[in-house]
Amino acid sequence: MKKLPERLWRLRTLPVGPLKPYLDLFAWALIEQGYKKCAINRKIRTVASFSRWLDNETIILETVSESHVRLFLDVRYPSDKDQARSISMGVKSTLRRLVLWLRQQGLVQTAEPTPAKLPIHWLLDAFTQYLTMQCALSPRTSKQYCPVVELFLRDRFGDHVLELEAISTHDVIEFVKKEAKRLSPARARVTTIALRSYFRYLRALGVTRVDLEHAVPAVPNWAMTAIPRAIEQEHVHAILAACDRNTKVGRRDYAVLMLLSRLGLRGSEVVNLTLDDIDWQKATVTVCGKSRAVTTDMPMPIDVGTALSDYLQHGRPQCATRSVFLRVRAPIRELASATSVTSIVNSAITRAGVETRTKGTHQFRHAVAVAMLRRGATLTEIGGILRHRHSKTTGIYAKVDFIALRTLSVPWPGAAR
Repeated sequence: MKKLPERLWRLRTLPVGPLKPYLDLFAWALIEQGYKKCAINRKIRTVASFSRWLDNETIILETVSESHVRLFLDVRYPSDKDQARSISMGVKSTLRRLVLWLRQQGLVQTAEPTPAKLPIHWLLDAFTQYLTMQCALSPRTSKQYCPVVELFLRDRFGDHVLELEAISTHDVIEFVKKEAKRLSPARARVTTIALRSYFRYLRALGVTRVDLEHAVPAVPNWAMTAIPRAIEQEHVHAILAACDRNTKVGRRDYAVLMLLSRLGLRGSEVVNLTLDDIDWQKATVTVCGKSRAVTTDMPMPIDVGTALSDYLQHGRPQCATRSVFLRVRAPIRELASATSVTSIVNSAITRAGVETRTKGTHQFRHAVAVAMLRRGATLTEIGGILRHRHSKTTGIYAKVDFIALRTLSVPWPGAAR
């Protein structure tokens, strides 16, 4: 077990209670997560206070859980004042992190007893297993489908018994009509796909006699209706120039933006990038696409390689994870999801003071395609760079080639007005 070269915390009184022997070890764990000495000292004071309360309540270490954290907070912060609530949130975060660490060290029970699930949750668990095991769908797909199914079941049965055989075609049609009014066409289409999948599952189990899959109405969602909204190149230059590359945050954000604007990566592809995906000798980046099963080796331009190298050497915190891009603030870990990349992009746009037609990461991907098209690249070549699985997906960029489209227009009869 590692030992600290020096004690990183000070207390006015000697610590007592079941957590006393583990204060130094927990402090070391906080160091590894990127916390500063001042923050560690504050967190250790919180842990020492919690340990004293556990001692007074004669609670042994092996039984410590999140329920004890809630009781401690109720005793220490009974006030509803905003200041007390703000302080208690910081204390709660520290103690929840402590309980998780104790559990990882095998010092407390692995988990608290979970409350009994409702019947609807059992149904959704079984449906999730069907999607992943029988249909070989990704966990992300089940996360999309299950909320739709839960909403439908709650809408149909409320708090009553779930009599799945009582579902009628009328119930299905009315639910889809109601959802289609409040959702975008794309989200409404996901709703219909999820319901059809669930009704196929019920049919396979023999729960329903009526084939409800064909009762799900189609929702109009015409493809290729929109024009790709690419960010202007002058805006890209302004956003990149606004990154302060003398700071760790600036180096990270600049590297992320370079991958988006030069290689046309998706936000999820940036998040999934690992140190093993960068081949410095061959100057390539291995990109894990949407399906995760397909990877593509992409050439790494010099400016992209320079941005990545600068971040990895001078901006990336020391961390055990192999992910390239990490949080800047403690706890140091990989970016949570593509939403984190979207936040980086939107913050960079605000910092640069430019007005873009859309938000998020995809506008850079569109810009890469539009720039290639204007330089004479074919749609096949663009589809290869953007790693499209279907040529139809790339075909939308034909709409932005206005010079070629003008030759298709019919002359206006008579004089121009």
